[in-house]
Amino acid sequence: MVQSSASEDLRLTAFGGEFGDSAMEAAFRADRLAEAKRMARLLFALSAVFNAFFLLSDWRFEGTSHFVVALSARFGVILISLCCLVAAHLTRSVRELDLVATLWQWMVGAGVAVLVGTRSELALFVVVLLPTVYYLTVPLPFWLCLVNGIGLSILLLTGYLDLAQPWRLSLGLVVAVAMLNAAMMIVVSRANRLDRRQWAAVTAARRANARLRESENLLEKTFQAVPLPLLVSALADGRVLKCNEAALRFYGASPEQAAHLKTTDIYSTGDQRAHLLQRLDGEGVVTDFPSNIRIGDGSRRDVLVAASLIELGGTPGMVAAVIDITERAAVEQQVRYAATHDILTGLPNRAAFQARLEADLRTRGPDQGVCLLLIDLDGLKDVNDSLGHDAGDVALAETARRLQVLAGATGMVARLGGDEFVLLLAAPAAMEEGRKLGLHILADLRRPVSYQGRQLSIKASVGVAACPEHDGSSGELMKDADLALYAAKQQGRNRLMIYAPSMRQAVSERLTLLRDIMDALAGDQIEPFYQPKVSLVTGRLAGFEALVRWRRSPHVVLAPAAFELALTDREVGVLIGERMLRRVVSDVRNWIEAGYDCGRIAVNLSPAEFTHRDLAMKLLRQFHAAGIAADRFDVEITETVFLGRNSDHVAPILDELYRAGVNVALDDFGTGYAGLIHLKQLPIDTIKIDRGFVKDIEQDAFDTAIVCAVIELGRNLGMRVIAEGVETAGQARFLRERGCEFAQGFLFCRPLQSDDVPAFLRAENERTARGRLDLFL
Repeated sequence: MVQSSASEDLRLTAFGGEFGDSAMEAAFRADRLAEAKRMARLLFALSAVFNAFFLLSDWRFEGTSHFVVALSARFGVILISLCCLVAAHLTRSVRELDLVATLWQWMVGAGVAVLVGTRSELALFVVVLLPTVYYLTVPLPFWLCLVNGIGLSILLLTGYLDLAQPWRLSLGLVVAVAMLNAAMMIVVSRANRLDRRQWAAVTAARRANARLRESENLLEKTFQAVPLPLLVSALADGRVLKCNEAALRFYGASPEQAAHLKTTDIYSTGDQRAHLLQRLDGEGVVTDFPSNIRIGDGSRRDVLVAASLIELGGTPGMVAAVIDITERAAVEQQVRYAATHDILTGLPNRAAFQARLEADLRTRGPDQGVCLLLIDLDGLKDVNDSLGHDAGDVALAETARRLQVLAGATGMVARLGGDEFVLLLAAPAAMEEGRKLGLHILADLRRPVSYQGRQLSIKASVGVAACPEHDGSSGELMKDADLALYAAKQQGRNRLMIYAPSMRQAVSERLTLLRDIMDALAGDQIEPFYQPKVSLVTGRLAGFEALVRWRRSPHVVLAPAAFELALTDREVGVLIGERMLRRVVSDVRNWIEAGYDCGRIAVNLSPAEFTHRDLAMKLLRQFHAAGIAADRFDVEITETVFLGRNSDHVAPILDELYRAGVNVALDDFGTGYAGLIHLKQLPIDTIKIDRGFVKDIEQDAFDTAIVCAVIELGRNLGMRVIAEGVETAGQARFLRERGCEFAQGFLFCRPLQSDDVPAFLRAENERTARGRLDLFL
């Protein structure tokens, strides 16, 4: 079958009725070749048969001169027809068949032209009939049909006419034959036109049918090849009309069973299909309908259904694709659980708690209250450090269990992270209920936790805030509870505090202070003052301690007590420490270059600075950049550095500094929370007695005992001891007599600005030169 395209030229010639496009005409004739061969063979066979019968009529010429001629011509026509019959059978192309048919026409025409020379009535009939037969039965192109028809008519007229006859008769016959040819041309043209139009229509129909079959075949193959289960069902009763292989496998049904399957039997509940049809009725197409279905083995699967309405022979139907999401739903459930729950304790996490808090605040009635209890465990770090994190995990899990028991069915317990929990309580008198519950929590958490035969002591601090008493938004309520928790820790831990507006005022003041300190850093108002350290044995200068000062104005200089909160802030404390170190290193370099011996310079390191693991490297790098040996410096730390979240960094940093020649002093010894174990574990070579013990050393026996004990401890451990806050000669004599080696305080000198240190050093050198080293004693 010849392929066609939208650009085919189906126009027909006006005269011959053939296709104007030669390729289209060739395709038409090639498509009709088999039929043309059949007609040609039939024509040639009939020609041989009829001419054999006509031999009987030729016997009437027996005995005449025309008998031999007629008999020879008749046998010639029969022989030619038989030969052409065989040739037509052997032809393989349109061109070959045209050649055989043309030869047959002319050769038979020549023989008949001889036969019509008898001018009988039958001969006259043949002269008219034979061209007509040629026009109507021989399958030739129009131009060849026209040439052969006219040529053969002339040939037959030539054989039939007798010039001796009256010319009127001859002229009439010629006109009649001419009219016949003209009429036959019209008939052949019309037949060609109808035949080709019919062929074009049939061919187009064949193509359309072929495309339809191909489309149906492709659709069927696609339908079966789709890996998703597909069902086509009647809308009225849910009867399954068609399903693909994936559907048979998914539902576990054979084709025979599928023929009796109904979608109404698949859904786990009857209203699911009704809901799907309701959505289809409103939307026409549904792509994400969640459902639960039963399959052949009776198990249930979670699926998403994509469906669309269709027409099936005028009957409403539905085609649906099913996506099995059972495993995905299980994974998503696990992911959702992991996203909203703490892995260790199984409690809801911060995100889940926040969502619940906002929902409770949004839906609470006029008589309903919401209370938050923010709970932070005290001492968990000590458990982790001493027994390992496994012990800490046991303590956290047990804490979570106890909190859940105390909260009961009405409260929600969540773990916010680390050692921080929160309990959410919604009740008519939420504030009072929360206070009582908080006290129960404190009492219950005081009970030790058993771990591998040991009793772990875990206590807690609790901050309480409530709505509507304090705030109505989730964010502000959390801030209130956090402020109350902070206050509980500041007042000694292991207690409950309820939020008060003054707590927020304190935070506001702290933020204001931090902002002012940042402005002071930008304005270069943070600078070091230097307090001399003196040997109580020789009376000579041993060095200086660099003290941070805030020059608020040209005549107002603030000590650290005025901005202590800023020093404890992680970011601001680091910035202040970096500024102090740069100034101190610069001052020491200037003094050395001027020829002054300033002894060892002590720099204080805040807990905030220990949040950076590379603290030691940064210090040593600055010493090296200034060209000053590291052994010209000391670092002083307080016992608070052991309490921060980054206390694990302290020992490696101090070890690195100590190896470089930097001495390490423990400041305010005895006033913090650290134990004597740190004197053993850390490279501390100096302990400093706090000024609070030195102040009443001559009157208070308790202070006297403490100072003496610290001096004796230092001597036994091979450490230097420095007393701070020495203001009287009596204090200095007492300390020297008890074996304290060094001291600093107003007795010797008030803290000096960097510009005043050179003058102090010159005076110290002059005093040393005169040998007057004990004027303060």
